[in-house]
Amino acid sequence: MNDRQRLKEILLEKSYRQGSFTLTSGKTSDFYIDGKQTTLSAEGAYLCGKLIHEMILKQAEPIQAVGGMTLGADPLVTAVSLVSFLEKHPIPAFIVRKEAKGHGTGNYIEGLKNMPAGCRVALLEDVVTTGGTLLKVIERVESQGFKVGLVVTVVERQEGGTKTLADAGYPLESIFTREELLS
Repeated sequence: MNDRQRLKEILLEKSYRQGSFTLTSGKTSDFYIDGKQTTLSAEGAYLCGKLIHEMILKQAEPIQAVGGMTLGADPLVTAVSLVSFLEKHPIPAFIVRKEAKGHGTGNYIEGLKNMPAGCRVALLEDVVTTGGTLLKVIERVESQGFKVGLVVTVVERQEGGTKTLADAGYPLESIFTREELLS
């Protein structure tokens, strides 16, 4: 079994649920993917980190930092950063806050000291539905002078997120689409 197949098993076991759910986007759905149940498990985090790191290495231009919106992206960006270090290709992680820090620096982004000014970054999310969260992250990251070179999700629900991001000029790559995960 390869890493992607094993990650699929873990996602289906730990993260996929059927029922009636209200999503972050406000939409209702008959299924829910709680990505953090996978990304907070040791094996799931490692596999996500490894597979996303492989995607980063395939980019034509180097990615110099990896980040995303707290809380969904926190374990992902940490996993990718740790895998990158173990693979002798260290990439620092950063976290984008939902609200600007209310004290001290007032920053939206944590981890700035580890990032070269104006560098190319990869933005990560565990699950994408409409793409709205990623658009907020893109705006906050670019307002600080960074360039978004890659946008990746573990699971793309196939409910408009890819189109929303593409329309804004940011192609979305995924480890799994909903169709691939459930097939």
